[in-house]
Amino acid sequence: MDLNSASTVVLQVLTQATSQDTAVLKPAEEQLKQWETQPGFYSVLLNIFTNHSLDVNVRWLAVLYFKNGIDRYWRRVAPHALSEEEKTTLRAGLITNFNEPVNQIATQISVLIAKVARVDCPRQWPELIPTLVESVKVQDDLQQHRALLTFYHVTKTLASKRLVADRKLFYDLTSSIYSFACSLWNHHTDTFLQQIYTGDEAAAANSLERTLLSLKVLRKLTVHGFVEPHWNAEVMGFLHAVFERLKQFLQCSRSVGAESICRDRLEKTIILFTKVLLDFLDQHPFSFTALIQRSLEFSVSYVFTEAGEGVVFEQFIVQCMNLIKMIVRNYAYKPSKNIEDSSAETLEAHKIKTAFFTYPTLTEICRRLVTHYFLLTKEELTMWEEDPESFTVEETGGDSWKYSLRPCTVVLFIDIFHEYNQTLTPVLLEMVHSLQGSTNMEDTNAILIKDAVYNAVGLAAYELFDSVDFDQWFKNQLLAELQVSHDRYKPIRRRVIWLIGQWISVKFKSDLRPVLYEAIRNLLQDRDLVTVLFFLNVYLPVDDFEFRTDQFLPYLESMFTLLFQLLQEVTQCDTKMHVLHVLSCVIERVNMQIRPYVGCLVQYLPLLWKQSEEHNMLRCAILTTLIHLVQGLGADSKNLYPFLLPVIQLSTDVSQPPHVYLLEDGLELWLVTLENSPCLTPELLRIFQNMSALLELSSENLKNCFKIINAYIFLSSSEFLQMYAADLCRSFCELLKDITTEGQVQVLKVVENVLKVNPVLGPQMFQPLLPSVFRGIIDGERYPVVMSTYLGIMGRVLLQNARFFSLLLSQMACELGQELDQILGNMIEMWVDRMDNITQPERRKLSALALLSLLPSLNSVIQDKFCGIISISVEGLHDVMTEDSETGTYKDCMLMFHLEEPKATEDEEPPTEQDKRKKLLALKDPVHAVSLQQFIYEKLKAQQELMGEQGFHALMETVDTEIVAQLQEFLQGF
Repeated sequence: MDLNSASTVVLQVLTQATSQDTAVLKPAEEQLKQWETQPGFYSVLLNIFTNHSLDVNVRWLAVLYFKNGIDRYWRRVAPHALSEEEKTTLRAGLITNFNEPVNQIATQISVLIAKVARVDCPRQWPELIPTLVESVKVQDDLQQHRALLTFYHVTKTLASKRLVADRKLFYDLTSSIYSFACSLWNHHTDTFLQQIYTGDEAAAANSLERTLLSLKVLRKLTVHGFVEPHWNAEVMGFLHAVFERLKQFLQCSRSVGAESICRDRLEKTIILFTKVLLDFLDQHPFSFTALIQRSLEFSVSYVFTEAGEGVVFEQFIVQCMNLIKMIVRNYAYKPSKNIEDSSAETLEAHKIKTAFFTYPTLTEICRRLVTHYFLLTKEELTMWEEDPESFTVEETGGDSWKYSLRPCTVVLFIDIFHEYNQTLTPVLLEMVHSLQGSTNMEDTNAILIKDAVYNAVGLAAYELFDSVDFDQWFKNQLLAELQVSHDRYKPIRRRVIWLIGQWISVKFKSDLRPVLYEAIRNLLQDRDLVTVLFFLNVYLPVDDFEFRTDQFLPYLESMFTLLFQLLQEVTQCDTKMHVLHVLSCVIERVNMQIRPYVGCLVQYLPLLWKQSEEHNMLRCAILTTLIHLVQGLGADSKNLYPFLLPVIQLSTDVSQPPHVYLLEDGLELWLVTLENSPCLTPELLRIFQNMSALLELSSENLKNCFKIINAYIFLSSSEFLQMYAADLCRSFCELLKDITTEGQVQVLKVVENVLKVNPVLGPQMFQPLLPSVFRGIIDGERYPVVMSTYLGIMGRVLLQNARFFSLLLSQMACELGQELDQILGNMIEMWVDRMDNITQPERRKLSALALLSLLPSLNSVIQDKFCGIISISVEGLHDVMTEDSETGTYKDCMLMFHLEEPKATEDEEPPTEQDKRKKLLALKDPVHAVSLQQFIYEKLKAQQELMGEQGFHALMETVDTEIVAQLQEFLQGF
């Protein structure tokens, strides 16, 4: 591409590509895509985005195309890679000057220079760093800032490389520029402080921007540029200087007004100082040892004493708490139980920590955390009153909560209490004892402090296990506090129910559960929305290991009704999800006993589904509720089909966008619906049209897809297979071409179930799959689990459809160009040889029955394999025969004579409709309907009659005498 002639054309197309008219935009984008691989294209783009007289939007687009081209074509090994000559020209052009006037474009240019540096610096681009160093020294403000911006992005990119050779290069680079970076930072910092004190805010804002950028550079160099930074005096000097600079900047923040143009940048710089310390501690914990004392003194002073009043802001407090937390919990600073196994560095760090965290210091930190940072703020109390749902969502982990001060204080408290529980347990218990008894309703502060102390006791539940008799506390104090109805006592009611939720899995007698259920019911009746929602968010009364259905049943009707009313009342998506989750848990735990009470919920869910069209996560919660509802209703779930089946249809249709969110739960709902369905309806059959596309996905949901297919087979094999067998067979043939061993077994199990349910038509419907099964057997499939399934399939065909087996044998002889008897012999020989691959007793018995079904026979091949057939049969007898202790005779333990429905215990789920169908099927299955002992006797007798006494005797002599002896023992009485 000739630069002179092409520039005008490229400029014109770039201009068209900025158009809002798609008719103009699309052809331009296509043309630019074609030019991406043309030599000289990126040189033209460089000329365009560095020409400040052109339209900003066109220049912006040019720099973006250039940046994307670096990712695709800069590396030598890339397809259509740029030539070395063009890259040399481009590198030179990128750093010719740093005078881009538009901030956004300047940032993009800096990023793309960094991308090139990642590949080429320093070997192919040794002049980059020296050029940047010189450029940041110039007096021109714009050029200095742009060079510093680029310097930062290049440093950041090079610091992120992780290969050993790249790390070595970055260490070398750091050692060569670290002194300069320190002096640059100090210069801009001093300039800023001088300008801010003289009141020159405009100049100070420029200097602060340079201070921030140079500090960002130093952060990357300090954290990633040294192997053992504590040996470098400049590094440690810089880190110690951070504390002094932090104090200076915090004082500045006090003097700078909220409206100042410097305010936002000033706070960002203060946070960046703390990030330098946090990153250094994370990457170099032992090098940080020399800074532990100062870090703790600094952080504790500003966060837990009057020194921080009027100076600190929330994000700074969060960072200081994070610093304390990282020092407290750092494993590098914790000695081994055997002190001799600990390093000198660890012991030194631990010594410094121990010297700092004295009893007075820990006591003050604990008290301040609880009585200052745990307190609900005026803003939170106002939000509670005006929007209780939003308050609950935020309090229990909403997005803004995650990044606020409160969770940070919670984590710090937990870490410090865990580390120093022996010191802090008496302190916290003393705070609890001081609050026992009634609280003055007019004293808001006293109520908030009690809330905070109870919060602390809940967070430290595991640490306080041996120190608190929670059962007595619950009976003597907490239960009474739940019953206080005064409006101002709401924070305590909320906190008490949360506290119980924290302790119930730690230390709470089962006998007290009914009293707790009574209290929860009263809260639901009182419509104390925040208290109830808070409890539902943090603890589900039916969702723990100690739950007993009999204790909950007296409260089931009222609880379920009240929860349903709550579900109707709340408006926020998150809240409805939580209430639905609790309802689902209730249904799951009480199972069929929920049936009398679900009518209202069943009527409401279609409306809620419609209202939640734009809220896929709420729809997931509805699906989960429906799953438990169907399981609880059993066969009666058929009444839900007008709503249920369209929901399944939508959730499992991969052509519908919501399937991304709903598919997993939708498949599970589909499965439980089939398992509990008393019969196959046309609508239920029609939904299976979704399955073909699902099988093509080959996703992690494939296992559930196979379960659904099996459920259809057990539900109504004839109708189902008539409509879908051909499609299924095609899908399976495609799947088997590229699927894991586990997936292969799942496909084969479906075929096996088809043959079990429909032995006459099944082999014909899945005929295209059977030759590969046959080949797998005679070739000796190497995976035992696959071979076992192959033999299970072939056993069904041989035993239950001998005519089709003969046709298949003829087909295989034709395909392999071998004699029919030779093929049969090879199959029997491999079957006998690989019998140990079969581990399931049912399949082992099936193999014995199948091979015995070849008898009686005069076929020389079958007679030649007679010994193996008898060996497998005797193995089968050992598997299934049990001795009757009274009569001393043997009986087949797999025989089923009538449908038995054992009563399910409380811990067991009642049988589904599918379970009943499987039992009925088992009654007809030869494995459970035919006595192996009787079958062997009859087959041997028929063989004897066919061959005569002498011939049969000669045949039996081919069998090992020990096996014959075992066979005779099993056949006693025949």
